[in-house]
Amino acid sequence: MSAEPNHSSTGYALGIDVGGTFTDVVLAGPAGQESVAKTLSTHGDPTEGIVKGVQNALAAAGVQPEAVVRVVHATTLATNAILEQKGVRVAHIGTRGFRSLLPLGRYARVEEDRFDTFFDPPTSPIPAADCFEVIERLDSAGDVVIPLDEASVRDVASQIRDRGIRSVSIALLHSYANPSHEQRVSEIVREELPAGSTVVTSAEIWSELREYERTTTTLMSAYVGPVMVSYLQRLEQRLRDVGIDARVQVMESGGGVMSADLAGRRAVATIESGPAAGVLAARAAGLSANRPDVISFDMGGTTAKASVVRNGAPAITTEFHVGGKGSFGGRRAGTGVPIKTPAIDLAEVGAGGGSVAWVDQGGALRVGPHSAGSEPGPACYGRGGQEPTVTDANLVLGYLDPIGFAGGTMGLEPEKSAAAIREQIAKPLGVELEAAASAIHEIANATMAAAVRVVTVQRGLDPRSFAVVAFGGAGPMHAARVAEEFDIDTVIVPPSCGVGSAVGLLGTDLSTDRVITRLCHESDIDAAAIDSTFVQLSETAAADLGVDLGAASTRIERSVDVRLAGQAHELTIRISDSGRGQHWDDGSLQALHERFAEKYREAYGIDGSGPVELVSFRVRVTHVVPKVPLGRRARSDTQGQSPSRKRRVWFHEFGEHRETPVYEREGLVGDVPIAGPLVVADGESTIVVPPTWNARIDDEFNVILSRASEEK
Repeated sequence: MSAEPNHSSTGYALGIDVGGTFTDVVLAGPAGQESVAKTLSTHGDPTEGIVKGVQNALAAAGVQPEAVVRVVHATTLATNAILEQKGVRVAHIGTRGFRSLLPLGRYARVEEDRFDTFFDPPTSPIPAADCFEVIERLDSAGDVVIPLDEASVRDVASQIRDRGIRSVSIALLHSYANPSHEQRVSEIVREELPAGSTVVTSAEIWSELREYERTTTTLMSAYVGPVMVSYLQRLEQRLRDVGIDARVQVMESGGGVMSADLAGRRAVATIESGPAAGVLAARAAGLSANRPDVISFDMGGTTAKASVVRNGAPAITTEFHVGGKGSFGGRRAGTGVPIKTPAIDLAEVGAGGGSVAWVDQGGALRVGPHSAGSEPGPACYGRGGQEPTVTDANLVLGYLDPIGFAGGTMGLEPEKSAAAIREQIAKPLGVELEAAASAIHEIANATMAAAVRVVTVQRGLDPRSFAVVAFGGAGPMHAARVAEEFDIDTVIVPPSCGVGSAVGLLGTDLSTDRVITRLCHESDIDAAAIDSTFVQLSETAAADLGVDLGAASTRIERSVDVRLAGQAHELTIRISDSGRGQHWDDGSLQALHERFAEKYREAYGIDGSGPVELVSFRVRVTHVVPKVPLGRRARSDTQGQSPSRKRRVWFHEFGEHRETPVYEREGLVGDVPIAGPLVVADGESTIVVPPTWNARIDDEFNVILSRASEEK
């Protein structure tokens, strides 16, 4: 991933990714990547682990803190606040007659819930007592049916104030068509509540139809917004304390970054922050290896995530569910909390290096979803963890080096891994230690393969034509086995694979999205009105970023949600990437029909011709920022390549430990494949090359794993 022409930076940039187990930091400068650091995440105060990692990275490169001009951060803060119910107390205001919208909720009984006769639906995101209603009513066109009763608003605001609630979400019926009532309610509530209170409207957060989704999206932004603001203020202060004055930019779910101020106002857009950065890194790695179609496979300490990049572009969804249930990582509609904001489409499963292995009451071996995390961590960390994990299994199998773990920052204790697996897994199952460890490894592979299946087979895609891009601390250890499940013959392991998400952060630009619903049948299309809508959205988005729409560094992407007339759901069709001029002309409708029919056939497998309706208009404004070159490492002067050492490694094809060559990644040269089995030691990860696979290194310093020809 390199800097764009004429937009290179002369300073240094930091990419910071806080995961469930490790905090990864990448430092890059004018000459490219300088150093990386991995530290255990500090969940009580994530800034502790961040500052430690930043200081380690700066010290390793000999760079002074004041030389840092850009800090880009991916965080799971918003997600964790929702899942762990650690946001602030929120009051919600809706239209009279809709007070019970949130308490009633919407839930689909899926998986094991369908057979549970004692099933209890999940609780409301907020208590019914904190839901309020005001007198007003708009119709679907935005016309006033019942005028806003300001006295009812002041009465509600005083009740909220008396309850001590200082964060309020407002989502009124059909406000996407006319935001005036919401705006006035917001003004009155701000007048009645103490200074510094948070008041969020759906018109500001996501002005789109579907009342329940719009309401939950607004509610969650009010729920996590104050937490995000406090966290980012604390992080920026901690960085200033060590000499870094650059403002923090935060990764958003759709693949761009936003300022800390905007992230505080629209915190809901950061829910898929960390996973999005990883997919961007996978995209860059695929393009560098001339593979525009790749499956992003990110396995860290707590979870594994899979996503698809086609023709060099990640798949984007405009709705996802936080905490949703479903088969192997699929987040089904009707489960969890629906969020209406663009996000990179991915599947996530509770299978990471820290995932705990256990034997259930029926005597079956299970892996995850519970994780040992960083505190206390796997048994081999020697920090008090007693439960066997995937990392412990990989250590017993010989895949991990007990000395060089996490970039050499910590040692592992194999005897503790062996004891935990032997006592809690092998003895209850009546098998040998190695067999138990191998079973843990294979079950983890199967769970992660299910996530890949969600984003490929269940989306109608044949995974065999894709390459897998593996990264994360544990991804390259498992990637070849996961690829085998789908008869995929190529795995790409990019440089700095163990901190891939942090690398991906530094290739991003500032961006934000805006949407508005304007339902229109094709026979009623008004070209001038469409152009006016796009201009309005573009100006609002540009104001969010504080950029000039006419600047050469500003890009505008426009799209529209389209559906067949009479249907209830729509597909998003991009119509223009140009920055200026008219966006709808005499040929636009025909082009829209063609693109819609193609995407409809791709999504549903049937013809999508017929009259259409335009539903919502979308704009994504991007400000291209100066970047540093990334990822490249100097070639070794070595003219040949040979293993640096050997260690005993277990492969199920042999059913035993065998002496296996271990190569240092920095020592790999040339394009001649090396036949497996072998292990490649990377600074932040480990690449396992099973029998029937081989490994080589390409001109971009990617390690390419390929299946031997007789196995294809």
